[in-house]
Amino acid sequence: MSLIKGVLQSFNSGNYTATVRLAGSYKVYLEDITVARNLPSGEMTAGRKVAVIFFDENNPGEAVVVAVYA
Repeated sequence: MSLIKGVLQSFNSGNYTATVRLAGSYKVYLEDITVARNLPSGEMTAGRKVAVIFFDENNPGEAVVVAVYA
């Protein structure tokens, strides 16, 4: 399990998923990453910094956005 910083690119409030650009990379985007339901949708604006937990580092489908911060 690992915790990685990223930048929110977009948020889909219908299915609570996000597109995230991983910190330190300008070309790597992860799409359809699950967002923890305890995060208010009003906080999920493009450009915000996010924390992403990877339960399996080899499978991005196992990642979850767990925090939004300034």
